[in-house]
Amino acid sequence: MPTMTPTEIATFLQAPRHAVVGTNTQDGAPQLSPVWYIYEDGTVYSSITTGTAKYRNLLRDPRISLGIDGGHPDYRTVIVYSTAEVHTGPEDWLEDLRWRIIRRYYDDEAAARRYADATRHQSHAMLVVTPQRITSQDFN
Repeated sequence: MPTMTPTEIATFLQAPRHAVVGTNTQDGAPQLSPVWYIYEDGTVYSSITTGTAKYRNLLRDPRISLGIDGGHPDYRTVIVYSTAEVHTGPEDWLEDLRWRIIRRYYDDEAAARRYADATRHQSHAMLVVTPQRITSQDFN
């Protein structure tokens, strides 16, 4: 199976793609959730709301998988396996990181600001995922 080099993986993860996060439910079944993310310095960050199943699952069991694919017609895929650190609180770095994640998925700043403002009242947590294992496929 053709794979990507570490440099190709890092470049691939820079694009604003969706990651599908896999967590473990209480009964052991997988819980899959699409999320926005940012990849910086070898770490994946994702802002989630605290009322979600993935948040509850990760507090109980921090094991996580992230699947990121290129979407048609880009046939590349990266899978990250790790444990997630879950950070909450009014810390400035969390809000700054949340804003940078939102901004990368919008073409213009005004639209990103509207989304950030509309969701500001929700309780958020930041997932910090330092990959323990990465697999890739490159069928391009």
